[in-house]
Amino acid sequence: MIIDGRKLAAEIKMELKEKVKSLSRKPGLAVIRVGEDPASQVYVNIKTKTCEELGFHSEVIVLDEKISEDELLKLIEHFNQRANIDGILVQLPLPKHISEQKVIMAISPNKDVDGFHPLSKFIPCTPKGIIQLIESVTEIKGQHAVVVGRSNIVGKPVAKLLLNKNATVTVCHSQTKDLESHTKQADILVAAVGKSLLITAEMVKPGAVVIDVGVNRQDKKLIGDVDFSTVKEKAAFISPVPGGVGPMTVACLMQNTFESFLNSTK
Repeated sequence: MIIDGRKLAAEIKMELKEKVKSLSRKPGLAVIRVGEDPASQVYVNIKTKTCEELGFHSEVIVLDEKISEDELLKLIEHFNQRANIDGILVQLPLPKHISEQKVIMAISPNKDVDGFHPLSKFIPCTPKGIIQLIESVTEIKGQHAVVVGRSNIVGKPVAKLLLNKNATVTVCHSQTKDLESHTKQADILVAAVGKSLLITAEMVKPGAVVIDVGVNRQDKKLIGDVDFSTVKEKAAFISPVPGGVGPMTVACLMQNTFESFLNSTK
């Protein structure tokens, strides 16, 4: 069965939209984009359109790619101080002369709705969405989860979340020997390495839940890290690309922003 991320995300957004209707102040999200990276433009447009759809207040600031690091940090501090802004998102990647780490650390942990700051109050959006996708089809407790990928944005945090849900977790990466021997043991398999069609049917345990986080472009099409056409015949549940993790990431960003709003009004 296909795990429909678009459907689950729509349910989350509908619930948030209903909650926002009765508020005297709307949750506020500031989105900062530096430069004209085409993918960043698309992602920022999706986020701002979703804000509009849900009745959130959003502000988009597009900066020249030559802006200094100090100017960007001052802008972040401006939004840290704004009472009507509950979430701050700086779209990555940034130009090489700007330190992503400094930018992440500059965002108040109370407003870091991306969940990248080490003291952030929020679960990172993509890992949060992955967990919700898995929980929509199976219980995590007691299962063997294998995460392929160890990035700070997806692999490591999703492994931690799975551990917190009482799964037994194996993390694999580029230096793992005999990857197939690990993935074939997975009741839950999360592929998050950004390598097209890395996971084939031979590498998947029959009846597994497979979450494909990969977003790769091939012949102008988006494909994942999983060979969907063959793995879908073997897995019990599989998330597609597109239409799986992507919509959930945006929905979880809205959840985090709304949660930040609630925290600010306590």
